[in-house]
Amino acid sequence: MAKILIIDDEKSIRNTLKDILTFESHNVDLAEDGKTGLQLASENTYDIIFCDIKMPQMDGIEVLESLHETSPEIPVVMISGHGNIETAVEAIKKGAFDFIQKPLDLNRIMVTLKNALEKSNLIVETKTLKKKVNMRYQMIGESAAIKKVKDMIERVAPTDARVLITGENGTGKEVVARWLHDKSNRAQAPFIEVNCAAIPSELIESELFGHEKGAFTSAIKQRKGKFEQADGGTIFLDEIGDMSLSAQAKVLRALQENKITRVGSDKDIDVNVRVIAATNKNIASEIEKNNFREDLYHRLSVILIHVPSLNNRKEDIPLLAEHFVAISCEEQGVPVKKVSTGAIEELKKINWTGNIREFRNVIERLVILCGSEIMAEDVISYARPL
Repeated sequence: MAKILIIDDEKSIRNTLKDILTFESHNVDLAEDGKTGLQLASENTYDIIFCDIKMPQMDGIEVLESLHETSPEIPVVMISGHGNIETAVEAIKKGAFDFIQKPLDLNRIMVTLKNALEKSNLIVETKTLKKKVNMRYQMIGESAAIKKVKDMIERVAPTDARVLITGENGTGKEVVARWLHDKSNRAQAPFIEVNCAAIPSELIESELFGHEKGAFTSAIKQRKGKFEQADGGTIFLDEIGDMSLSAQAKVLRALQENKITRVGSDKDIDVNVRVIAATNKNIASEIEKNNFREDLYHRLSVILIHVPSLNNRKEDIPLLAEHFVAISCEEQGVPVKKVSTGAIEELKKINWTGNIREFRNVIERLVILCGSEIMAEDVISYARPL
């Protein structure tokens, strides 16, 4: 059932539309002029608004412009008995979802309503997904160590400088990369992540640079690589310390010349990407072992950001616990649970070898297994089950 507002100065049109929509079990409000309609729209949340164009005092285009400023997510369908192409085009340009001519056609109204409601549902779903993504990539903490990282991000993000992020597994290197992208001038362009450790060495070049049809046995069609997909945006090379030397050579060329070549092709392709890399390895040691190219390291490490381990910022545990408890409770569909002072102290005693990733898993386990408040004894019992 949808909540619908009808704005029209003709009483017969208002009542006819209301009868049709009420019969379909929708909740309908009526307004006899634009001013009243805007007042109702400011006091209620509507799924769709039908608005006449020709009305005294304030016409429908003015109403549409005002609604688009205050509630751009609400589909507005314009209706008029004086419809023409120019009027319809103007309405659509100013943000109308659709344009319907009088006399009103029942089938057209129902199809438009269905499409508008589907759009509204997609907007709600998108907002929910964005909220979940934003919660996942928040950087929680007020310790000196994490403030240093945040400060570096603020200074570096607006530039196109390449960044190498170092730190142990689970510290949140991907979060730093996301922040660098989201705060950059490339924020509206793609953010493409590549886990170099998860891709077999024989496939990494195809994954990064793409391939032509027939380049190898399973190449049944042409495929764009991650560098091309990230064009205009950011490519995040996670765990770059695990990349093969041959792939490193091609990445080095891409950084030097801003060009890539697909596997099986001799044609250069220009790319415009910002490269952010991350590793949990000691790159200096890898260079000594001839596992990593020194020239690539210098290309990647224009800016170095080290993400501290959780053991080095345990003063952030209260904030992290509150954050992950809220997320876990929402995911489990239960009221937000409290974390006692004693539980916080027990959490601080743990050696967090898995860092933030391990900490979040422990919090989720405690949310599932504990009562309305997580106590010290719960942490002792459940934090380290082995």
